[in-house]
Amino acid sequence: MNQLAFKMYLKPNALEEYKKRHDEIWPELQALLKNTGIGTYCIFYDSETNCLFAYQENHGTDSQSLGKNPVVQKWWKYMSDLMETQPDYAPLQMDLQKVFSL
Repeated sequence: MNQLAFKMYLKPNALEEYKKRHDEIWPELQALLKNTGIGTYCIFYDSETNCLFAYQENHGTDSQSLGKNPVVQKWWKYMSDLMETQPDYAPLQMDLQKVFSL
């Protein structure tokens, strides 16, 4: 199992819409994530920094290769008005280093 944690950057006043869109996640995106082997995917919000903290457990292929999938690229573009992004609409993110596990 691969574990991945990273943070992303939400634009000001975008939290409620971000949550709404994730409550209505596209079925094809949800199926893609599950079919790729992602068993756990949680996103948390830090109100002090306006950052999102994401955690994934992947039992299949490398989840970072998902960025080449057209469904993921469409989702990124759909979310780009709410998040800081790269020129290809991928969320601006910083991978986090695991320093402890119990």
